[in-house]
Amino acid sequence: MKGHIVKKNADLFDVRFGEQIFTCVARGSLKKEGVFVGDKVLFDKNNKIIEQILPRKNLLIRPPISNLDTMIIVIAKKPLPDFYLVDKLILFCFVNGINPVLCVNKTDDPNDPFFNEITKVYHKVLKVIKTSAVMGDVKEVIGVMKGICAFAGQSAVGKSSLINAIFNQELEKIGDFAKKVERGKQTTRTVTLYKLGKNFIADTAGFSKLDEELINLEPNEISRFYPDMIKFIPNCKFRSCLHNNTDNCGVVEGVKKGEISIQRYQNYLKILQIKQNSKRTGKK
Repeated sequence: MKGHIVKKNADLFDVRFGEQIFTCVARGSLKKEGVFVGDKVLFDKNNKIIEQILPRKNLLIRPPISNLDTMIIVIAKKPLPDFYLVDKLILFCFVNGINPVLCVNKTDDPNDPFFNEITKVYHKVLKVIKTSAVMGDVKEVIGVMKGICAFAGQSAVGKSSLINAIFNQELEKIGDFAKKVERGKQTTRTVTLYKLGKNFIADTAGFSKLDEELINLEPNEISRFYPDMIKFIPNCKFRSCLHNNTDNCGVVEGVKKGEISIQRYQNYLKILQIKQNSKRTGKK
């Protein structure tokens, strides 16, 4: 039978098949490659054994989860957004085949220009939506959820409140998940998937302190994952251009003309510098 691993507890795995959950062990040969929450597997429901792991879309080590489809990157006017973290998360998603969505939470005041300011910077990069967990306005975020979804972003931007508001609109029982996220502090390092219609929400403590070293790219590859820069790259004089020099660089010209956000460009330079330094010291 084909199932989906939704929880791991030591050497035991909860495998979901339809509306049923089977607690299984993995064959010894699978332990070498690892078995992760999010894995699609073939399993023997009678003997409760996972026989085979099906090909993965992606595999993340921190947090340990596979086949992540959508990342909801949450920001708010307060606390002051960390756009460097936002841009790292977006890059991380594009590298790993994850669809990023930028969610502007706490949009309680319709006259506040904050959402429009964010949209102006990021609309060329990814989908931007607005929500208000306080007002129960979470239709847009539910609408963008596809497959396995995770929430990411700074503390206190309202990730937990959004998740609670989403599940309050659902009929399905979710155990102690809603109570857990109300604490506002995540202490577990494990990952659990909770069903939301045809999709899943990943309960994970990861992503808020994403290390640039997890973005496994060479310095000259980074710009390929910047949709707002790509069309300017052919205007560079040199094919080896890293877009960190003002001479003969199409990207720099795009920044000067205001067609590329200077904020996004400066964050690109930070990531580029870190990857260059890592290369010099022999790190990946």
